[in-house]
Amino acid sequence: MPRLRLPDLSLERFRRQLANVDALPQLCVLGLVSGLVTGGLMVGFRLLLDLGGLAFMPGGDHEAFQELPLWARAALPMIAVTLIGLWLGRQPLAARKLGVGHVIERLTYHQGRFPLRNWLNQWWVGCVAVLGGLSAGREGPAIHLGAAASSGIGQQLRLPHNSLRVLVACGTAAGISASFNTPIAGVIFAMEVVMMEYTIAGFMPVILASTMGALIAQLVYGSEPAFQVPSVTLDSMFNLPWIVVTALGIGLLAGLFIHVARSGETLARWPWWQRLTAVGVVTGGVALWYPEVQGIGYDSLDATLNGALAVDVLLALVFAKLLLTAFTVACGVPIGIIGPMLVVGAAAGALSGMLGHWLWPTTASDPGLYAMLGMAAMMGAVLQAPLAALMALLELTHNPNIILPGMLAVVVSGLTARQLCRCDGFFIAVTRNGLHPLQQPLMQALSRVSVPAVMERNVATTLRWVGRDEARMLLAGKPLWLVILRSKDDKPTLALKAADLARAMNDDTLWNAEHRLDLLEVPGQRLEMAPIHVQATLSEAFDLLNDHAVDALYVENTRRPKGPRISGIITRDAIETYYRYRR
Repeated sequence: MPRLRLPDLSLERFRRQLANVDALPQLCVLGLVSGLVTGGLMVGFRLLLDLGGLAFMPGGDHEAFQELPLWARAALPMIAVTLIGLWLGRQPLAARKLGVGHVIERLTYHQGRFPLRNWLNQWWVGCVAVLGGLSAGREGPAIHLGAAASSGIGQQLRLPHNSLRVLVACGTAAGISASFNTPIAGVIFAMEVVMMEYTIAGFMPVILASTMGALIAQLVYGSEPAFQVPSVTLDSMFNLPWIVVTALGIGLLAGLFIHVARSGETLARWPWWQRLTAVGVVTGGVALWYPEVQGIGYDSLDATLNGALAVDVLLALVFAKLLLTAFTVACGVPIGIIGPMLVVGAAAGALSGMLGHWLWPTTASDPGLYAMLGMAAMMGAVLQAPLAALMALLELTHNPNIILPGMLAVVVSGLTARQLCRCDGFFIAVTRNGLHPLQQPLMQALSRVSVPAVMERNVATTLRWVGRDEARMLLAGKPLWLVILRSKDDKPTLALKAADLARAMNDDTLWNAEHRLDLLEVPGQRLEMAPIHVQATLSEAFDLLNDHAVDALYVENTRRPKGPRISGIITRDAIETYYRYRR
């Protein structure tokens, strides 16, 4: 009777499956886990902010800065920058990199691996910046915390690096989803802003992660949207030209924000403590008159959408909060910018709507509609992420009729910031041919697959000199390549085609008097090699081949200390063949 063979459910097999481009079921499992973890972390982060509000804010609301005494409004930012300075001042510059920009940098240059120190710093700095009254958001910290935690799961399981990239996207989507209760916008944001690509293999696990993140947040905070949005409509098509004008102005504001925020090189000449002091003094000074500029500003955003703010407060939110946020970033304080930019965009839209209502009282739509459009237009222009902005607008309003004017506003503001202000997305640094490294097609394709999916496993290791019996034993396994070692347990130097050794077996002129053969003297194809880790992606392999000017890499497997440490070799030809025919 045949024995029943159970499926191989080992972690090692799971890793091998993830190395391939079509490991969709395995990636979906990771997306599910990532969403649950990130949703829990986001709830924890929001609870920390709520606990801080209960500790010292009026009514326990961590956004109620306007109810504080004048001296407290002015003092809180100074206390915040002092605490941030004491915490980060003794750490290296690399440890101060936090938020979405740090996530994209780690994804671009470190295959999605995150330092633990930066992750711990993000908890502290994120809470202190928001509770301390700086103009800062919680979405940037949420994305960093979720992406790094999700990647950390993969790192602990020693998963191939191509799956770490997907885990980063999953953590990003779940962070946005749990923060705004906008699961679709979370998916689009992760693919458009962080991954900068759209693939089926990427979308499915990210959708699962975003769903789980929203589910966890809804279990704690309910299913209501992040903001109370009024029910408004586009009363007349005559509003469309004014929407274009509004979006044009918001695009210019977005360009101003990016240019000021990127002036850090000029301010870098100031000592670290001077920059922190300047942020605290300026923020506290503005807060004496307009405390609405402090914190994330979601209470002000709610009031803006419902027409409950005076014109002077809206002007303060547009200009003071925009410049405060940009100045804080330029001074090197690692804060989130997405929340504040939503507030600024809503205030700018509301002001434009009020002006339109004054000019055309019978045909102009409610200023609340313009506030919603301004919110999406600012987000789309600053991030150069039109789809994410549109999805956020749709999910926050639950009003499909707003999509038409929303599309117009997002496109016009994005074009204005990009063409008139010469601004790429806030988190994008263009490096070659007008493209960020993550946008380059070759890197995108090669980053989706890890080395084990393409490497040649049929190899044998041997020393440089072999006898006839040793040669026969090597060839008995029918290897494709022979990896030549300098000495026993030493690093490989070259790879020789096994067929070339087979031909040399019958050439007596190659054998010395002791019947020994020098494999370095065998006529045939030999490849110089450099090492690469088994978890690496093909993009890492391609870069190593170019950096070391070699045509092959031997794949080291440090997970097998007692077995063969060389799992195989990967050649330049194998990578090029994959890119041309199998991607």
